[in-house]
Amino acid sequence: MSELPIIVVPVGVDDDALDACLAALELCTPPGARVWLADDAQAGPRGYAIIERWLQRTALKADYSRRQRSIGEVAHLDEILNVCGDADVAVLAADAVPAPGWLSRLHACFTADGAIASATPWCNAGEAASWPRIGEIEPPPDASDAERLARALAQMPAVHPELPAAIGHAVLLRGSARRRAGGLDAASYGSWYAALTDLSLRLSGLGWRNVLCDTAFVARAGEGRPSDGDMDALAARWPDWHARLANFLMHDPLRDLRQQLAERLERVGPPDMQRDLFL
Repeated sequence: MSELPIIVVPVGVDDDALDACLAALELCTPPGARVWLADDAQAGPRGYAIIERWLQRTALKADYSRRQRSIGEVAHLDEILNVCGDADVAVLAADAVPAPGWLSRLHACFTADGAIASATPWCNAGEAASWPRIGEIEPPPDASDAERLARALAQMPAVHPELPAAIGHAVLLRGSARRRAGGLDAASYGSWYAALTDLSLRLSGLGWRNVLCDTAFVARAGEGRPSDGDMDALAARWPDWHARLANFLMHDPLRDLRQQLAERLERVGPPDMQRDLFL
């Protein structure tokens, strides 16, 4: 399991979302995978109790850290990523719900192409990586639908198409590439949403690739949001960013992949009803 990336979950204030995230993480991630719950002084008493109970029961190799005082979303995450050094890190939003196979398939992207610096899975609320329709927010699938979707995704060709930028519901970052690009810019951006976009564009400028992991899915209740002033800062540093994103959403170069996934989902068979007997 040491070959798999480190999973970092920046703990938020929504206790119910965190509980669902940790439950899905336990169910859909290989036992022994490394997890870091990083708390920027966000969790309240109930959230801490959820984390403590989960840590006692999880089969994952999990750790929890909490700052005494908040330093901000981007600064805290940059601090955590710097501690991870050159290790590859999968940053999973605290309100995200991964489907089976998500981490192994993200990791397979990096194994397939050393030029990939970020890999983002499909999401029901993933902007350019949204499924079944680009740029639209759909309700998260329930557990049985997510399981069927994961089996359909396992049949996808894994072509790793380009995205305009990585997206914050879940993203695997190559440690060496992130460090070469200078990490996150906490001085310019207040949100992970904007800081990740900026990092992705710097990575692209250095010749790295930001791709869709077209064999993995991570659900989320809604899209990430920028902090006040973030979009102005992005526009000032990257004047063509908004036009590039709008052009991608308008022309939808992933349309054929979406259609392939929809067709595979229609044909996917029932789950193996005897599987749970052997867990």
